[in-house]
Amino acid sequence: MRIAVLGAGSLGTIVGAYLASGGMDVELIDAYREHVDALNQAGAKVTGTTEFHAEVKAVAPENKSGKYDLVLLLTKQLYNDSVLAELLPFLNEDSVVCSLQNGIPEQKVASIVGEKRVIAGSVEFGATFIEPGVSALTTEYNQFKQYAFQIGELNGETTERIERIRSVLELVGGTHVSDNLVGTKWSKLLINNAFSGLSAALNGMYGDILDHEIGIESAVHIADETIKVGHANGITFAKMGGFDVESLELNSESDIPERILTLRTTMEPSRLLRASMLQDLEKKRKTEIDYINGVVPAMAEGTGIQTPFNDLVVAQIQAAEESRTVPDFDTNIKAFKQLLSLK
Repeated sequence: MRIAVLGAGSLGTIVGAYLASGGMDVELIDAYREHVDALNQAGAKVTGTTEFHAEVKAVAPENKSGKYDLVLLLTKQLYNDSVLAELLPFLNEDSVVCSLQNGIPEQKVASIVGEKRVIAGSVEFGATFIEPGVSALTTEYNQFKQYAFQIGELNGETTERIERIRSVLELVGGTHVSDNLVGTKWSKLLINNAFSGLSAALNGMYGDILDHEIGIESAVHIADETIKVGHANGITFAKMGGFDVESLELNSESDIPERILTLRTTMEPSRLLRASMLQDLEKKRKTEIDYINGVVPAMAEGTGIQTPFNDLVVAQIQAAEESRTVPDFDTNIKAFKQLLSLK
């Protein structure tokens, strides 16, 4: 099996290193030239909660060659149109593209490469890019080895190919087949919407949202909007670590205090996280906001469901992108306070 890790950043470097060490024929593909050169010259180095090194082969996107049997898609959704169009000549009829991106990109991916080629995937570990050729694993190592990925067919079936791909990804870390991977990705989208979106819009850590009454109540409404829009589109949200994500839906305003308590308890271990979208804003880069919070208003079209809190997150981050500035917490939280006063 010939494998491409398309987007060999913080996560892809780790994935490629373990696949190569496991004897797989794998290419790490990335547009960052210094990173590609370092990977070829010194190999992929994994630091953080473990220390690991593997010789790998890396290429720039324009140097792809031959055909890939399996493509692990780890680029940002921002670039899917061009990245996937350029990938097509390198796919066989029965090649598989496993979407490991944030959000729910599968419909878009399928529209370009063909639905029969697509399986859904969810990365369950964290990583930070350190320098060219080096990535830090930020998830505890034993947890990583037990639970690194979820994958699944779009229709929920357990097929021969999904089991074959599971066995490949097991070389990296624990890989589990789900019969509701789309529901899993919506559950992750909900958490990203409520906390990554607010972290970027307000310029704060998750803990800043948890500790601020306006911030945490806004997170509750973002989660509620995501659940209602998901349900309207036929989504059954998957549990996350045994937590019933759908229990966050609001039936009335009187539910809000209980939902706040639930979110504070559930998200407490993540209070030090800062959204990657906030890091993008700090680097004056375009974010993936259209594919995170922006998914909810897009999918709400025609349902009659209003999504003002997700809309506000999108508007604030887009304003920061356009002005090439980083949001101010005290300024932007006022808009959420005003929105809550209208409830």
